[in-house]
Amino acid sequence: MTSVVAESRRLVVKVGSSLVTNDGRGLDHAAIESWVTQIAALAARGKEVVLVSSGAIAEGMQRLGWTERPKEVDKLQAAAAVGQMGLAQVYESRFSAHGLRSAQVLLTHADLSDRTRYLNARATLQMLLGLGVVPIINENDTVVTDEIKFGDNDTLGALVTNLLEADALIILTDQRGLYSADPRRNPDARFIDEAEAGNPELEQMAGGAGSSIGKGGMITKILAAKRAAHSGAHTVIASGRETGVLVRLAEGEAIGTALIAQTTPMSARKQWLADHLQLSGRLRLDAGAVRALVEEGKSLLPIGVTEVIGDFVRGEAVACIDAEGVEVARGLVNYSSGEARLIARRPSSEIETILGFVEDPELIHRSNLVLA
Repeated sequence: MTSVVAESRRLVVKVGSSLVTNDGRGLDHAAIESWVTQIAALAARGKEVVLVSSGAIAEGMQRLGWTERPKEVDKLQAAAAVGQMGLAQVYESRFSAHGLRSAQVLLTHADLSDRTRYLNARATLQMLLGLGVVPIINENDTVVTDEIKFGDNDTLGALVTNLLEADALIILTDQRGLYSADPRRNPDARFIDEAEAGNPELEQMAGGAGSSIGKGGMITKILAAKRAAHSGAHTVIASGRETGVLVRLAEGEAIGTALIAQTTPMSARKQWLADHLQLSGRLRLDAGAVRALVEEGKSLLPIGVTEVIGDFVRGEAVACIDAEGVEVARGLVNYSSGEARLIARRPSSEIETILGFVEDPELIHRSNLVLA
């Protein structure tokens, strides 16, 4: 089994409700302390960890004195709003005891499909990781009902993995990993220790999205691994009941099922930028900027832009062209067309003076740019 976690620097860890709550009756503080201790150990090894954690609804129900999970969506959203307070408090206090800072980030799928919000979320999370802060992410259940209805934090974990170009996604559950059939029904079910992410046979093994096994079960994890593989990230599905599972995975121990991506993060991202984004405008560059991008592998700074063509907003894809109009690169722009026109031919140090704010010193960061 490939040691994908041991070889990874940036990890997204998804912990399900059953691993942070007392059977739905509020938060399990001892379990959360265990997760925090393990993440602190990974941080000490130089790994960056983003935690996707469930548990807000269960905590909210306890705080509101509800003994049964309500069926009404508005009540579930209210429980999530109340419970997020407790979830954030517990994580903050536990991480602080280990000398680590944490941050709560509530996202929706729409945040990661809209280009502008995608860039904003990415920039914030990148900054938090750069500051040594552990982001704790959950679906914003107060305004979105998908996670409440379908338990889709597996997908959220994959989306965050793609957003941050993480090396690996770890999905912790109450099952050992993936089997060739439901082991509860088939004694001949074979445990799968490693497979290719996106293999259609895996979805068939899990019973398909419409099966009783699939709803909120292993199928969402298999599909999450398939999605994470689009950006080159590997996925490990393992039991959160295993003592010290995160540390042991980081040490290279084979635990659970490893679903291996068949492409590298860089080539996957280049393919996404090169093939799947409609261009909203063009930036004409001087010879120095073209050289910086093509030969030196640098980001695009405003000072190298001689002309802004078209209308676009922050986060949209634009082409970078040379003086003759030949495309040399394309990428996601950090400023709107109107803002870009104002700061073109000016050094990055003057952006705040000209615009009254500064999003980024680059017009297009190298990580969001691909050569033509």
